[in-house]
Amino acid sequence: MELKNIISKFIGTDNCTVTQINNGLINTTYCVENNQNREKYILQKINTQVFKRPEQVINNHLKINKILKEGQYHFKMTQPIASSSEEFLIRDGNGDSWRMTSFIDNSITFLTVPSAETASKAARAVGYFLSIINTQSLPIIEDPLPDFLNFEKRLTDYKISLESGSSSLKENAKAEIEMMNQLLWLPDQWIKMQNNGQLPKRIVHADAKISNILFDQNHDPMAIIDLDTIMTSTILYDFGTMIQSYTNTTNEDDGTAQNNFNSEIFESVKEGFLFHLKDLLTPDEFENLDYSAQVAIYIQGLRFLTDYLNGSTYYSTTYPEHNLDRTKNQLELLRGLRSYLKVD
Repeated sequence: MELKNIISKFIGTDNCTVTQINNGLINTTYCVENNQNREKYILQKINTQVFKRPEQVINNHLKINKILKEGQYHFKMTQPIASSSEEFLIRDGNGDSWRMTSFIDNSITFLTVPSAETASKAARAVGYFLSIINTQSLPIIEDPLPDFLNFEKRLTDYKISLESGSSSLKENAKAEIEMMNQLLWLPDQWIKMQNNGQLPKRIVHADAKISNILFDQNHDPMAIIDLDTIMTSTILYDFGTMIQSYTNTTNEDDGTAQNNFNSEIFESVKEGFLFHLKDLLTPDEFENLDYSAQVAIYIQGLRFLTDYLNGSTYYSTTYPEHNLDRTKNQLELLRGLRSYLKVD
């Protein structure tokens, strides 16, 4: 089924201009503009190797939008678009799953944070989003990525990749493997707290990076997007992901980065995150914010390295050492954060 046929099933016409958007790591994304009325949409082919049940992604999106609307959420929301047959997913002849959402116009995104002020505004927006969706009675959210936040499994997968990876890949990553191995203990406290029930279960975004916030031309947040990873877990992961994303002064693909951690942005993110959440967090959550940032960066680096050793089968790559460069970048970011926190 060709692309324009899929588009026609959603909006009733194939008279469109289609532009691919290339900044995502998982799904294949297009901007679709209806040439008849100039209305724009986002069309995505969902990566079913990652999201094995894409209908869960849609169901969670609809549930969260309902909660946000009922909570009088004041940011814009992306809306799933139903096809002419009133379905939110269309499967093509290859079995691939496609979905369409509304497009939020006159917005901009960032791959790196332009200023501490923007970081604070963005963190407030995420905190506000989380405060609205975490009501006293949590809805049932289907887990779109089983074991995504199972750090015990992340460590096991990494150790397996060390055993099964090719000798040439392991030799290329020798320095990075050594650095990762020196910090293998870092997630232990996180795992212990989760297993002991110390960290309350909350609805989390699970991918609260800076590129998943839309801003207006004044750098004020307009929307939190990409709800594919919405799940029930610890809110510490969203804070850690923001630090991992926001404080990095370079693109995460830059394997030559030096001193890429920004401490001013770190403090701005923490201040912004707590603005709407300070009365919601438990003492255990509050006391482990700094620690969670270290773990989030470490686990992301570990995932990049694991994928590299496995032959780069999970993340989209454009050259053989792409995931290794991403690993180097995360390790440098973690070094900077731990130095700032004086935990080295």
